[in-house]
Amino acid sequence: MQEVKVSLTGTAVALVLGMDIPIKHSKRKRIVRRILYITVGLIFIALVSLGLSRLEPASPSVDRRTLYTGVVKRGSMLRQVRGVGNLVSEDVLVVPAAVSGRVVEIFVEPGTIVDANTEILRLVNPELQLQWLDAQSRLNSANAQLAARKTQLQDQSLSMDAEQARMEADIREAKLMLEVDQKQYEDELISELNLSLSKARVEELEKLSEISKKRLAMFRDQTCPAQLAEFEAAVQQAESQFNLRQSQIDSLRVRAGTSGVLASVREKIELGQSVSAGTILARITNPKRLKAQLRIPEAQARDVVIGLSAEVDTYNGTVVGTVSRIDPTVMEGNVTVDIKLNGELPEGARPDLSVIGTIEIERLNDIIYVNRPAFASSQSTVELFKLVEEGKYAVRTRVKLGRSSVNTIEILEGLVPEDEVILVDMSQWDEHDKIRLK
Repeated sequence: MQEVKVSLTGTAVALVLGMDIPIKHSKRKRIVRRILYITVGLIFIALVSLGLSRLEPASPSVDRRTLYTGVVKRGSMLRQVRGVGNLVSEDVLVVPAAVSGRVVEIFVEPGTIVDANTEILRLVNPELQLQWLDAQSRLNSANAQLAARKTQLQDQSLSMDAEQARMEADIREAKLMLEVDQKQYEDELISELNLSLSKARVEELEKLSEISKKRLAMFRDQTCPAQLAEFEAAVQQAESQFNLRQSQIDSLRVRAGTSGVLASVREKIELGQSVSAGTILARITNPKRLKAQLRIPEAQARDVVIGLSAEVDTYNGTVVGTVSRIDPTVMEGNVTVDIKLNGELPEGARPDLSVIGTIEIERLNDIIYVNRPAFASSQSTVELFKLVEEGKYAVRTRVKLGRSSVNTIEILEGLVPEDEVILVDMSQWDEHDKIRLK
C-alpha cells in the first residue's frame, strides 16, 4: 500500500483547535453543576434531619372520660385503715374427738341451737368395746380378791380374839387357884413353894395376855390395814382403768357440752368417715357475743394500736367498736386485728358473716392531700401526671408522698393545692412525659 500524506495548513489547524476548546469547557461546567447540586442536597437533608431531631415527639392522645382525676387540697385528713374479715363468737367451745372411731350417725347440722346434752353425732370403735370389757373383768376380779382378803383377815382376827379370851379365862382360873393356895398356906396345908408356883403361874399368864393384846392390837391397827391397802389399791387401779374405758365408751356419743349454736368446722364430717383422737368434730358458738376479726395489710397495720375506734359494716348495718387485740404474727401479708363491738348488733349478724371494718388512726390538720392513687403507698416517691394548659395536656411530675389513709394520702413535695392529677394507673405511658387529653 502507498502511504498517504496529508498536509494541513495553519488555518485548518486553527479551525480544529477552535472547535475542541468549547467542548471541554461545557463538560466541566456540567460536572461542577452536578457536584454543587449534590452538595446542596446533602446539606439540605442534614439540616432537615437536625431540625426534626430537635423537635419534640407528638404527644399521645388519651380519652379523658377513661381517666379518674383528683384535686389537691389543703385541710384536715382523717387517717384510716380498712380490712375485710368475719364476725366470730367471743365464746367458742371446740368439741374434739376423745377417741378414734368411725362416724355412724349425725344428729344435728350446723346452725342448730343446742344445749349441753344435745347429741351431735355417734362413733363406733369395736376395739375400745373389747378394752372396756377387759377393764370390767379386771375390776370384778380385784373386788373379789379384796373381799376374800377381808374375810381371811377377819377370820384371823376372830381366832386371835378367841385365843385372848382363853388366856383371860386361864388367868382367872390361876388367880382362883392362887387364892385357894394362899388360904391353904395360911392353914399350913401346903408349903410356901406351892404358893410361889401359883403366884408365878398367874404372873406368867398375865404377861402372855399382855403380849397377846399387843399382837391383837398390832394386827388390827397395822397388819390388816396394810394388807387391805394393797388389795384396795389394786381395786382402785382396776376401777380407774374401767372408768377411763367407760368415759371413752361414753365419748363415742359426742355431745355439745354447752348451750349455743352449732357452727361448721373447717373439714366437714361425713357419715362413714374415720376420725382420729383430737379431730375437731364441732364448734359451739354464742351468737349473742360477737367480735369482728379483720385482716389488715401488713404495711397499714403498723400504725394500729389497741384502743383505737373502729366501725364495722355488716352489709346490713354498721356497728362501732374498739381494737381489742392485734395478732403478733403476719399471715399471707396480713395482720389479724380483733374489734370488740360496743353497739347493738344489726339484724342478721351471726358468726362467720363477712364484714368490712375501718379503723381510725388519727386526724391530721392543715396538710396538703389528695385522693389516693391506685398504686401509691405511704412514705414513697411516685410520678403522677398533672393536668396543665387548662386540662388539655398532662405532664409527668415527681411527687413525694407522706402518711396515707384508706382513700387519701398526704403530699409532701411536688404538688400544691388546686393542682389536678390523674389517679389511675398510667404505666402504659411510661415512655412519655406528656400526654394530650381529648
